Amino acid sequence: MSTLHRRTFLGTAAATAAFTALRVHAQENPSPPVKLALIGCGWWGMVDVKAAFKAGGVEVVALCDVDSEHLAKTADEVEKLQGIRPKTFKQYAELLDTEGLQAVIIATPPQWHALPFIAACEKGLAIYCEKPLAYDIREGRAMVDAARKAGNIVQIGFQRRHASGFMEARKYIQEGKAGRILSAEAQIHYTAPTPDPAPVDPPASLDWNQWCGPAPLIPYSAAVGHMNWRLEKTTGHGHLVDWGAHLIDSARWILGAGAPLSVTAAGGLYHLKDKITTPDVLTVHFEFENCPLTWRHRIWGAQDMSPDTSNGIFLYGEKETVFCTDNKWIVLPQGRGQQPKVNEVRNDSSAEHLGEFLAAVRSHQQPSCTPEEGYLSTTAVKLAMISYDTGAKITWDAKTEQIAGNPEAAKLLKREYRSPWKHPFQG
Repeated sequence: MSTLHRRTFLGTAAATAAFTALRVHAQENPSPPVKLALIGCGWWGMVDVKAAFKAGGVEVVALCDVDSEHLAKTADEVEKLQGIRPKTFKQYAELLDTEGLQAVIIATPPQWHALPFIAACEKGLAIYCEKPLAYDIREGRAMVDAARKAGNIVQIGFQRRHASGFMEARKYIQEGKAGRILSAEAQIHYTAPTPDPAPVDPPASLDWNQWCGPAPLIPYSAAVGHMNWRLEKTTGHGHLVDWGAHLIDSARWILGAGAPLSVTAAGGLYHLKDKITTPDVLTVHFEFENCPLTWRHRIWGAQDMSPDTSNGIFLYGEKETVFCTDNKWIVLPQGRGQQPKVNEVRNDSSAEHLGEFLAAVRSHQQPSCTPEEGYLSTTAVKLAMISYDTGAKITWDAKTEQIAGNPEAAKLLKREYRSPWKHPFQG
């Protein structure tokens, strides 16, 4: 790639202009800060909080976590950043009663998205909820319904919708310059960390029963605790649902696609068996109405021959092929001897995505990544895991939200909650 022509589009500045204008407007027209709370004080929760501070105009008034050490460390860090110490809670229901609270960030593992989300809707609070929207598809439907009923402001954390590489590639494709897109491929290959899966006692500061919550109470180990729950089936549900959900969402957004018509997955645990519980190699074929989308991942031995394209989306058009990732998009014209046109761009997608959310809270106008959009992308990746778990092609009826002709697969649309928690979907 070093021999390719590289240029930086002036569009990079345009991609961040709206966010910059928002900050300038806020500085020139000061208003009371948005009173914000964080549920889930792990690594990414603090990334979200720092992005909110960067966007500006917020005060973090409350924090919630079931690990007292995480909670105290996050409170210390927030106090240093804003000069005011937030209140701390172990139970999210108590946090939601904080006086003057306007908005919450939900940055817990996915098994703890649905219940605090719905409770926040019932309080009329604005919500920034991390992806995937839910652990199971029926939770997602209950969350969408709760937000519709409440009419509150909601942004789902698919922040790559604000990454310049995807934004500019989408504009280029929607202008028809690549021609009709005939197929697409998405992939993230990387080498996964593999902590020791041997069961051990959880840290004294961590309420492990509460951490598992409505999910099964599995033995604690370094392989499923903080930072490492993503590849555990009962919590993160694997690389496609965690990282891959970003690219499936971005591909849908670029293509203007809705729900998949059918999904077929194949793969397995070929190298990391007995270390993780989700596939280390996976291929999924999503059949959308306008074109097919293929997902691939390998999470071992991923020192790729072409690292520049190991994380991103290929879109194959009638005229050109387009590849896009966070900070770059590449156009490959058809014809022998054509040279790729590499466009390097950069912005802070997390700050812009949260900035849009905070602007929506102030203006009472819904932001771009609604619960419905989050639900469509989450449904796609969860259907893929149902296909993988059952070894069957899944045919999805988006109108009835049912899997056609496969009762065993249909049972996986909803996971039974562990007592005393109750699943929010009634039906």
